[in-house]
Amino acid sequence: MEKLRTLLQQIDSRGYKAYKQLRGCYNFNTFQLTIDHVQGDPFAQPSRISIQLAPEQHAIPLKFWRNRIRQTALEDFLGRAIHTAISQSVKGRRGSGHSGEIKIAVNGQQILRRNAVLIDNIQLEARLLFALPGSGRSVLAQEAEIMFFEELPQVVEAGLIWMKQSLMRMKQHIEQVEDQDSLRNQLEQLNAVAFVANGSLLPRHSGIDDHPLLGGIRFTSPTELKRHVNLPHQGTISGMAIPQGITLIVGGGFHGKSTLLQALERGIYNHLPGDGRELVATTASAVKIRAEDHRTIHQVDISPFISTLPGNRATHQFSTENASGSTSQAANIIEALECNCKCLLIDEDTSATNFMIRDQRMQELVPDSQEPITPLLYRARELYEKEGISSIIVTGGSGDYLAIADQVIMMDNYQAFDVTKKAHNLAGDSPPETVKRVPFQKKPLRQIDLSIKPLPHQRDAKIQVREQRLLEYGQKRIDLSQIEQLLDSGQTETIGLLLAWCNRYDPQQKSGLIGTLQQAIQKVEQQGLDLLFPWKTGHLAMPRLYELAAAANRLREKK
Repeated sequence: MEKLRTLLQQIDSRGYKAYKQLRGCYNFNTFQLTIDHVQGDPFAQPSRISIQLAPEQHAIPLKFWRNRIRQTALEDFLGRAIHTAISQSVKGRRGSGHSGEIKIAVNGQQILRRNAVLIDNIQLEARLLFALPGSGRSVLAQEAEIMFFEELPQVVEAGLIWMKQSLMRMKQHIEQVEDQDSLRNQLEQLNAVAFVANGSLLPRHSGIDDHPLLGGIRFTSPTELKRHVNLPHQGTISGMAIPQGITLIVGGGFHGKSTLLQALERGIYNHLPGDGRELVATTASAVKIRAEDHRTIHQVDISPFISTLPGNRATHQFSTENASGSTSQAANIIEALECNCKCLLIDEDTSATNFMIRDQRMQELVPDSQEPITPLLYRARELYEKEGISSIIVTGGSGDYLAIADQVIMMDNYQAFDVTKKAHNLAGDSPPETVKRVPFQKKPLRQIDLSIKPLPHQRDAKIQVREQRLLEYGQKRIDLSQIEQLLDSGQTETIGLLLAWCNRYDPQQKSGLIGTLQQAIQKVEQQGLDLLFPWKTGHLAMPRLYELAAAANRLREKK
């Protein structure tokens, strides 16, 4: 600790690169500081530091991380505690560029496995960005001393040392996450694909603010769909169980249809206590499906939905650099099935109309011989009965879907009502369909070129995240803007690193694209996110298999 103070005094007012001398480990009595990487100037990406505490220093009971789900919940809690402590103790900007900033990567309303905070039997480690202060390109040693010897100890004391603090909030956070995980794991026993607890607050503050809408209407289950579930810590709760099969969500505009579907989309993740959706759980493999004009498609068999294209172009191994709405939505479903998806989440507002439905009048006007598209309307029942794939579909404009639905939920002023009987009485028989259907069947394993090459002006290929969902993968670009269940730029970067890892260790994809990606995911789940980087970082977050596969499926050369 005193060695660090002496070094700072020696380099005061010198050129900014003199900070490089600080790299190393320093004992601060209550914790150890490691300066892992020093930035080149005040305008560059901030320096990386890590804080290590032994079990007797942090005083967190072993039972708080005795399994993987509790460990993830605890690490999430500690990351948020550090983030709060930084906002309370750190002055912030104090010089040029990013000077004076201290940051830690944290999640939004969802809880993801990250590498910003890691705890095991040996130590607790927190990884921060630490922007060393400079005036122009000169060292500001006195400001750095304040950051290292006043602000940082306060952050560690408030965020990581718990011998003098109440553990109650930490315990509640962990138990809440464990309950959510238990709820999701019980869905199969309930023969359900989703559960929405009574009292849940589904509306969000705005389209760009994921916090709950204060004063919003809380959810109440229809009597017909009400089920009880016993959770490890909260005991028995009640709410709406959405059964396996085909479920329609209907209702007038602005009455909560899409709000319910969006809550179900995010129900694959655990949520913060108090989020309002912490007891909304969806089967972990559920995928939001939409039309995605202009996406690239690599050798996907879309023939169950689109038989042929003009010029007798086959669709059993369909590829394009510029997909239409219908071909993209067909590919999105087939790719989800490759990832063992068990529930499709679909909103007609973001779907291609001709992919969803072809009514009787249009069938009479345009002969079947001229129409290659078999709409989802005629395949959803088969997907469930033969493949075990459920569908939850938001619709407000097509009554034909009523005839194939197992249950129909009407949203009226954000309240749910079961209108299945009335819907079936109105629907009558299933809509006629004369097109010969191509069966869903297991296809040969696909391979996609995951090679990564540097740009002409680069020595090494780089993986960079532009915004949250745009990934630069060497000379290739991956647009994930329409992958709606991808939450975090840390997930996006991890996806790029996983693709590069697969290319390095299994370039032939011996078990096919999906098998190779699945093995990579399993490897990182077992060994941790640090497997993907040659040096210590703290900004990565774990994606699902589907989002990883979605990136591989959207690889395209830059133009």
